[in-house]
Parts: sequence; C-alpha cells; structure tokens
Amino acid sequence: MGEVANQRHAAEPSTTALAAASGSSAAFLAADVGGTHARIGLVVRNTVGKRPVSVLHYHRYSCADWSSLTAMLQDFVAQLAGTPHAALQGQLRHCAVACAGYVLDDAIINENLPWPVSIRDIRDGLGISQLAMINDFEAVAYATQFIEVAETRSIIEATQSAVSGPVLVMGPGTGLGSAVLLPRQPRAQVLATEAGQISLAPGNEREIEILRLFRRDRPHVSFEDALSGPGLLKLYRALCELRASPARLLTPAEITGAALAGSDAAAVESLEVFCGLLGSFVGDLVLLYGARGGVYLAGGILPQIQPFLLASSFSERYFNKGVMRAYLQQVPVRLIEHGQLGVIGAAGWFLDERQGE
Repeated sequence: MGEVANQRHAAEPSTTALAAASGSSAAFLAADVGGTHARIGLVVRNTVGKRPVSVLHYHRYSCADWSSLTAMLQDFVAQLAGTPHAALQGQLRHCAVACAGYVLDDAIINENLPWPVSIRDIRDGLGISQLAMINDFEAVAYATQFIEVAETRSIIEATQSAVSGPVLVMGPGTGLGSAVLLPRQPRAQVLATEAGQISLAPGNEREIEILRLFRRDRPHVSFEDALSGPGLLKLYRALCELRASPARLLTPAEITGAALAGSDAAAVESLEVFCGLLGSFVGDLVLLYGARGGVYLAGGILPQIQPFLLASSFSERYFNKGVMRAYLQQVPVRLIEHGQLGVIGAAGWFLDERQGE
C-alpha cells in the first residue's frame, strides 16, 4: 500500500470557517477507502467518552460495484434523506478521507484501487470546501488509541504489563499496510510506512524455493508479494508448482476456505507459509520501530483466519530473533476488526489537525 502524505486539499476556506469546523459540533463526512471496500460515515465531534467522534450514519461499499469514489460519496449523502439527518444534505462542507495511495497533483495514485481518484471531482461533486487526505493505515493506527482491550483478540500475550511506546499497526488485505503510532503530547503522531515493500526474507528452505519462483517474474520481491490477498494466491500457485499438482483454486477466498476446511493440502500449506512469513515480518517491524507499546494486526484477511493463525507457526517465527526474543516477549500482539476504525481515525486526525492550526 502506498503512502498518502498528510496533505489538506481545500478550496481555500477562510480561517473563520476552519475554526468553526474544528471548534463546533458541525457534522462532516469521513471515509476509509481500500482496494476492496470503502467505508463512509457521517460523523460529529464527540463531547463524551474516549472516541473523538460519534458516527451518526455509516455504510460499507464494495469498490468494484462503483464507478468512482465520488459516486459512492454522493450515494451516501443521498441516503441521508431517509435518516434523522436529512437536514444535513447540502450543508456538509468538510470531508476527511483515509485512502491507500499517494497524492500527485489532483489525483490519488494507487494500483490497488479499481478506479482513479480525483480530488477536484470529489470536491465539486459534493459541493464541499475542504477535503483532507490521510493514508488508510495511518488512520487505523490513529484510531487504536481509542480502542478498548475488550474490542480486540489476543494473539500473543506480553510477559509484563503494557508500557508506553510506539504502537505498530499492520495487516494484509488487497495490499500490505503498516503504520506506527507515536504517543506524544498534546496529541499522538502517526508515521506512515512503506514497510510492505521491504524485500521478502525467506526463513526456511521451502520459502527459499518460493522466492526463486517469485523472482522469475520480477527482480524485486516484497513482503506484499506474499502477504496480501493477491500474495496468498501467488503462494498457492507457487506451492502447487513445487508439489507438481494442479492449481484448482482461483481466489484468495477459495484458498482460505479450503485451508480452514482442510480440504486442499496446497491451500493448507499456503496459509501456513503465509502465517509464518507474517510472524517473521511482524517481529522484524517491532524491532525496527521499537514498538514497545504493542502490535495491532488489522486488514481484511486475518480476522477470517484467527483459529488457523493461532495454531500456525506465527508465534514461533515472531519470537525467532535470537537474543531479541526476551524483548519481543514483552510486546503484546492483538487482532482488531477493521470495521469503522479507519473512519474514526480519519475523522479524529482531521479534528486534531484543525485544532493544531
């Protein structure tokens, strides 16, 4: 997943208008756009509780069913006619978008999105004055500071109580996203990363064989080439070739389904390799970023395979860092459902940015 720089694209709203948007309870749009799904919410600043915003209305879209992000946002606003928030139609002036990709002039560039994204088209199509952009995993990372432990599922428990420090958020979906939350005062900061593009590092002979097959097609093989939906399909096809067996399964969903059912040996091995590589990679990133504050695993794949993940070599590979094993034992790893987190993170980041101006 590519990085979206923290840039605000606006039709030069006045300082007074920005102050009103950040300091009042005015509702605005927030969206979390990935390669497969887009999640859109009507949000308003929260005055009670831990979360920065309340989600007044929410809908998840399948990106492939729509011609553009603008069309989805327009449909969402049209939906408000049938809700208690109908009076807000035509009054929404701000939109915060978390999106995979990076900003280039008027466009958001990302090969995982099914269509181009035009910033001007969104502003004009919705009649908004300001569109704020943040990377999708930055938004999820930002939202983790508002998560309760009960909303997560434990993958690896720490040997000691939680400590303050950087928090790693990463996960495979259409691509492989990652970001790091840096707890600071008066507000946290998020470091967007392109860690998914780090060169794939095999951890055993089987993975070396897989890497050789991957390298036939391209000189640089990244972790994203294995740890993503398309990557799982590549793993399966490579293992079928190594097993001299036909590749009967055609989609990542078919592979995970067959692996969970134990009905296809190549699928089972593919998911096991996937989990092993993931454990190695997560351990590397914890050491790289000093993520003493813990790890949150997100993305569209892992919640679907939690039992398999727990029984896999994930933990073994995570801890297999020589003398750094004791360090990693102090870092908890938890699984989160993506859900509305990207929407909440994008909205919370937007409000904090306005407050900081």
